[in-house]
Amino acid sequence: MIYRVTAGFPKHELYGLTSQMRRAAVSVSSNIAEGKGHNSDGDFGRFLFHARGSILELQTQVVIAGGLAYLTKEQTATLTHTTDDLGRGLNGLIQTVRGKHGSSSPITDRE
Repeated sequence: MIYRVTAGFPKHELYGLTSQMRRAAVSVSSNIAEGKGHNSDGDFGRFLFHARGSILELQTQVVIAGGLAYLTKEQTATLTHTTDDLGRGLNGLIQTVRGKHGSSSPITDRE
């Protein structure tokens, strides 16, 4: 979805907002996959927090793109809703990984 909407951004944004949004979007799934490839839930959890950070980064960029009128109000609303849903799902996954360790989990919000 991000690649489709950013294809219509002005050419002068190719190495700016377009690139930033695409990298943040790809970073979400890439961090989840990379973390899952590690041998511990602690490592996985840290990568999940990186993925959550990328979602928040993307949400901020969507607001900026909407404010610059690079996105329609409908596109901005759809992307905001979609990233909110992804964030909730990711938060659930983080809680599941934390739950495997009980209250002494090495996974914290500070990581």
